[in-house]
Amino acid sequence: MKSAEGLPKGMLEREALGLKELERGEELLIPKVYFVDADFLILDFVEPGNPDPEFFYRFGKALAKLHQLTSEEFGFSEDNYIGLTPQINKFHSRWDEFYWTQRLEYQFKLAEKNGYITKEHRSLIANLEKKISKIMGDSLEKPSLLHGDLWSGNYIVAKNNRACLIDPAVYYGHREADLAMTRLFGGFPADFYKGYQETFPLKEGYSYREPLYKLYHVLNHLNLFGKSYLDGVVNILKAF
Repeated sequence: MKSAEGLPKGMLEREALGLKELERGEELLIPKVYFVDADFLILDFVEPGNPDPEFFYRFGKALAKLHQLTSEEFGFSEDNYIGLTPQINKFHSRWDEFYWTQRLEYQFKLAEKNGYITKEHRSLIANLEKKISKIMGDSLEKPSLLHGDLWSGNYIVAKNNRACLIDPAVYYGHREADLAMTRLFGGFPADFYKGYQETFPLKEGYSYREPLYKLYHVLNHLNLFGKSYLDGVVNILKAF
């Protein structure tokens, strides 16, 4: 059971909605939602185990199959949260517009409100806005079902050696955004990416685009945890 104490209003209900959407990915274990309201979320208890030698390879393949589940537009039926920060999911037909307005621009404005953005930063941000479509190039695909916040703290090695996903920030977006988040804090084991690539290969140029998708999460960490993340934001902006 999870309590809403100390959490933003509606966060547990949005989490439950995301978990139910992820149940479309039959290769992954998703905790079943038994009850949710404004105060409590009651889920399956997932007993953790130890990964066998093939766990991360299977996990990569399972995520690739999740990403093969698509929608006609980028976004989600409800806004939700990335950590404790609101995440806006209004539907868009174009990924570059969605990612700029609903992800990067939203976080930049929040960082400005929090006092982190200077005149130099505004120039770098304006430069990125002009280039974002060119950076994405011909990588665009149909919107994939994404976990949205896939780092090592948001999966469990279940006792049956299936990968279990928790604490999602679900939306339909470019799958490269999910992969970039897995690499933000050092990356998952190499077998994870091998399993993914063998199942649903990424388009050429992903390594160039990866920092663009990391930027959203580094900005979110800046807004949640403070100025120690500002250099990471600036370094990515300067790289583009």
